[in-house]
Amino acid sequence: MTDPLGLIPGTQGVSPLNNGSTNARRPDASAPAGGPSFKDALMKQLDQVNRLQQDAEIAIEDVVSGKRDDVDNVLIAKQKADIAFQMLLQVRNQMMDAYDEIKQIRV
Repeated sequence: MTDPLGLIPGTQGVSPLNNGSTNARRPDASAPAGGPSFKDALMKQLDQVNRLQQDAEIAIEDVVSGKRDDVDNVLIAKQKADIAFQMLLQVRNQMMDAYDEIKQIRV
């Protein structure tokens, strides 16, 4: 299974070839943080989901107005936008759950 939003690093997953062991490298605590911040990655994904939804809406409008006749590709574009939005919504839900859990920590 692929990650359409690119949020999951090392998406090899479990396959019969590697017998459940993933060869993804774990980030080292001493390694410098040279990658993008979480905020930047999230904003990039939000922009991508928004672009997918806008492209799907434009494609639907084109089919309705008669500018294009490839209904199959329009349905695929709409499905991609829906799946990307659902995945982003699940990321949001997980973030809210983590925030609620952190709020309950007693110090």
